[in-house]
Amino acid sequence: MHYKLPLVLTPQVEGGYPVTSPLLPELVTEGDSVADALNNVKDALAAVVELYEDLGRPLPRSTCLPTLQEPIWLETVVSAP
Repeated sequence: MHYKLPLVLTPQVEGGYPVTSPLLPELVTEGDSVADALNNVKDALAAVVELYEDLGRPLPRSTCLPTLQEPIWLETVVSAP
C-alpha cells in the first residue's frame, strides 16, 4: 500500500531533522540529514500503520493511495548546484 501524508521536518540548531505529521501525530522520527529523515519515515509509518491496526482504528482516508495510476502532488526539498 502507498500512503500520502504531510510531513514537517524541523531543522535543529545542533543538527538533525525531527519529523512529525499533523495528520498522524503518532508518527515521530528523525535523521541527521533531510534524506536520512525521509528514509526513516518509512519505518515510522509502518509502526503507525501497525498501531492503528492493533487498535482497530482506520487511518485517515486521505492517507491511503489504492493505486499509483493518478497524479500525486508532492512537495520536497531538492538541492541543486
